[in-house]
Amino acid sequence: MRVAAIRPVSSAPVLAALALLLLLVGSASLATGAMAGHVLGGKTDSPAAANSLETDGIARFAVDEHNKRENALLEFVRVVEAKEQVVAGTVHHLTLEALEAGRKKIYEAKVWVKPWLNFKELQEFVHTGDATSFTTSDLGAKKGDHEPGWRDVPVHDPVVKDAADHAVKTIQQRSNSLFPYELLEIIHAKAEVVEDFAKFDILLKLKRGTKEEKMKAEVHKNLEGTFVLSQMQPEHDESSSQ
Repeated sequence: MRVAAIRPVSSAPVLAALALLLLLVGSASLATGAMAGHVLGGKTDSPAAANSLETDGIARFAVDEHNKRENALLEFVRVVEAKEQVVAGTVHHLTLEALEAGRKKIYEAKVWVKPWLNFKELQEFVHTGDATSFTTSDLGAKKGDHEPGWRDVPVHDPVVKDAADHAVKTIQQRSNSLFPYELLEIIHAKAEVVEDFAKFDILLKLKRGTKEEKMKAEVHKNLEGTFVLSQMQPEHDESSSQ
């Protein structure tokens, strides 16, 4: 009796099918995770995006969507800060300035964008504070035009954030530390107009390497918009000193 020869079956088609299956499962998991919480990727700062036409368009979309949902009349002014989070597409975390009844206010918006599907969705839109009156144009006012002395200002205000960023940059330049300073939080801010410049007294929470610390800084801003760090000193918690 003649026994038929058994030909070895090629494993290539099986491996290809398995690879395709894994790819489909992975893609489905990615999409499901993104839909569930949009937290697959970490948020990254995007300074260049804050001044781009694309980001301005996304911010305007956020304001328009908010107006439709809340029957509001906000007017977009500018993007203050932009961060991006890569998911199934990109989630744009924006700090923006908008006018409400003539007053500038600060808002935090989150917009999910999938360009290949022409998809754009406003996920979140929250009012975080009023913009301070200490803008570049206001710095032309004399001291008599403002209430004398220091007064509290919103920590999310664009001018306050610019002053804080300048303080951190200058602190880093003056430091001989191998680890760069990272701004974690603006804890508190005060401002005062003195003749032809504004003074900002800011309490900052910084990180250097694995160490977190608080720093108090006084920053001046003149009519030309130039920031100068006047003084700085570590801030110690009373509880830790007792």
